[in-house]
Amino acid sequence: MQPEAPSEAAKPPTTSAVNRLVIRRPDDWHVHLRDGPMLAAVVNFTARQFARAIVMPNLAPPVTTVAAAEAYRSRIVAALAPGLSFTPLITCYLTDGINVGEVERGFASGVFTAAKLYPAHATTNSQHGVTDVRNIYPVLEAMQRIGMPLLLHGEVTDKHVDIFDREAVFIERTLSKLIRDFPALKIVLEHITTEEAATFVAQGPATLAATITPHHLDFNRNAMFEGGIRPHFYCLPVAKREHHRLALRRAATSGLPKFFLGTDSAPHAVGSKEAACGCAGIFCAPHALESYAKVFEEEGALDRFEAFASEHGPRFYGLSVNSERVVLERVAQSVPARIGAGGEEIVPFHAGASLIWRFAGVVDA
Repeated sequence: MQPEAPSEAAKPPTTSAVNRLVIRRPDDWHVHLRDGPMLAAVVNFTARQFARAIVMPNLAPPVTTVAAAEAYRSRIVAALAPGLSFTPLITCYLTDGINVGEVERGFASGVFTAAKLYPAHATTNSQHGVTDVRNIYPVLEAMQRIGMPLLLHGEVTDKHVDIFDREAVFIERTLSKLIRDFPALKIVLEHITTEEAATFVAQGPATLAATITPHHLDFNRNAMFEGGIRPHFYCLPVAKREHHRLALRRAATSGLPKFFLGTDSAPHAVGSKEAACGCAGIFCAPHALESYAKVFEEEGALDRFEAFASEHGPRFYGLSVNSERVVLERVAQSVPARIGAGGEEIVPFHAGASLIWRFAGVVDA
């Protein structure tokens, strides 16, 4: 067996004559904003760069009703810094016993933008998730009828399935059947991590799309074990082998409208990561666009960055693209080792490293 390549990109950053990028303001199609003091500490990192964001509903308790979604949206808006323009798009957390009428009412009123399927026990706060996808077929039938997107955490949770194979098994066992049984249902396979997922989405129907995170584009599974256990590189789905990372980079930079930006930024306090049973998640919101720009430049695809970041997502969701622009400048910046958050600290993605791009702000069209 050939050894895997180092965790970082195999080739050095491409030398480019571009020193300033101006692109249509992006949206983040997958983010965790948490709640309470953590929400107040992290939301503005997302809001300063992105116009809108699909906000995950895996709170404690989860967002399963219209009332809970409205209340959560109000808390997010109240935590925004003055002058920031940002629209949180709230999702419904699907459970085995979810009420079909509640889901329909939430979508019709504009409170729910989509519904999220967590297989039970797949990730953070997913213990209330779906134990068997057949349990929610009535909801999926309604969602297909009204045009409500289904967002998938695409992993099986069977203990006998290797953690590095869980995404591929989910595609074979669950996703392929969902597409067969609900051919008109819009489905987003979120935070894909494997070559199998990239290929399946690319070759799938127009109703199927995928989000890709900055961290899964940047490192492979070696990063979690270099010199010891590295908990701040642990996320779910877990990073895979190097050939999977390279496949994701090809997909993201391909120009195919099926792939778009979704950070899966998931903050956890240092104590929750550096623990006997550490939490999964990478806090990539503070430098999300700079991280993506780094990858697209390394792949010689800066000309396709705007489409991936700002156009493919809203078009799949049936929303208008944003009229504002954002500016990225080629100015080196150092990423802090830790960021204060509600009396605790979080280790951000790229902690202690230097990035060659810097977010310079939002400008009018």
